[in-house]
Amino acid sequence: MTQSESVKNLVDLDNGIISREIFINSDIYQREQEQIFARAWLFTGHVSQIPNPGDFALSRMGEESVVLTRDMQGEIHVLLNTCRHRGMMVCRYDQGNTKNFYCPFHGWAYSIDGNLVDTPGGLLGVPHYESAYHGKLDKSQWGLIHARTYNYKGAIFATWDKSAPSFLDYMGDMKLWLDELFDYRDGRPDGAEALCGIQKWKIPCNWKFIAENFTGDMYHNTSHVSADHAKIGPIASGGDRHGFKAEYMQKRRLLSFPELGHGVRGSLNDQDMPLPQYGDPFVDEYFRQVWEKRKQTFKGGKFAGGNGGNVFPNMAFHCGFPRTIGMGHPSGPMETEMWRWYFVDRDAPQEVKNTLRRHYLRYSGPAGITEQDDMENWNMAASASRGVIARRYPYNYQQGLGFVEPASGVRGGVVTEGLINEENIRSFYRRWSELMDSKEWPEAVAQRKG
Repeated sequence: MTQSESVKNLVDLDNGIISREIFINSDIYQREQEQIFARAWLFTGHVSQIPNPGDFALSRMGEESVVLTRDMQGEIHVLLNTCRHRGMMVCRYDQGNTKNFYCPFHGWAYSIDGNLVDTPGGLLGVPHYESAYHGKLDKSQWGLIHARTYNYKGAIFATWDKSAPSFLDYMGDMKLWLDELFDYRDGRPDGAEALCGIQKWKIPCNWKFIAENFTGDMYHNTSHVSADHAKIGPIASGGDRHGFKAEYMQKRRLLSFPELGHGVRGSLNDQDMPLPQYGDPFVDEYFRQVWEKRKQTFKGGKFAGGNGGNVFPNMAFHCGFPRTIGMGHPSGPMETEMWRWYFVDRDAPQEVKNTLRRHYLRYSGPAGITEQDDMENWNMAASASRGVIARRYPYNYQQGLGFVEPASGVRGGVVTEGLINEENIRSFYRRWSELMDSKEWPEAVAQRKG
């Protein structure tokens, strides 16, 4: 597939048919890096990972290695992790504290804010500055590359594209579900912290399998029957793996943003979410009090409900129990490196944090019961789609085609009738195909025409 060819013949959303080529074709994968991951707003980490001046944490944006830093004045930066001289990574540790990043290849040194260090005589910054460069190298032009960043309630998002929409425009009312992730459980703003450490592992499948799963594939619940029977959910009296009982599930809907590509498994103003119970009297009483405060906080207000979704392109998340973000970093057409963060309320008692940590780890991640189910599906679907014969036959995304309606109280959102519906996934691929086929953002084109 050439750069000038359209993907529209591969993604037929009017008829709900999508070619397997978009999951296994290396040319399409390379185009995604340029058209999607070099332009989109991507989650890079949380401020709780870098609480002090000089702190840093390694992260990724698509295939790019980046470093999330807090400089000596407290400002946060997302820096491309490659020396400007000959490309060596300047940071090779997951996290830490430093004043400078030092390139071991030729000795160039950068301050925590990404600037090339400038010292008299070039003793630090650029070795042999006077003798090799004759004092002519403009150090101000050779610092580390900065991404454009936005701090949303402690979550640091970044993009390489200076022409991209503002973060808030890019997110739209999807930010209500970010609030659910990053606010306190009782509704107070900006109260999450990341548990120490990020789980990282590789999955032999295309990144889009993961994204569409979290965007709104509720049809795959048959995969998790064993997890539901094992009652790993946070509710002592029954319910599924999320703690949801059947009568609650019957009332839920899928909600998507067709113009933005985001999708969630939930709706607004849902006060009937089940009270989490872990079988520990102290922890259960803590959540009972939190839930009472939550009801008062949101009385008559607008808030998100449900158990998660996907921020376009690859921020898969649960905002209930577990409370977690999984970034499916593309590592090739048939490989994804998954990074998973887990969150708790910053002021929760340590006993509550410990209980949640244990629950999160048995639920999600490479050792999690449900994520093992999912990975087996993604791995085998990818493998079974590679063959010459298999590639001739497209995937079917026709559930609920034509049966959607505007979502009340959500700008640009649409809802489906029932949970078994693929409109959310079609919305994801609508945004994907628009960005893949144009160097301009659809929003900018529409604004110009208007």
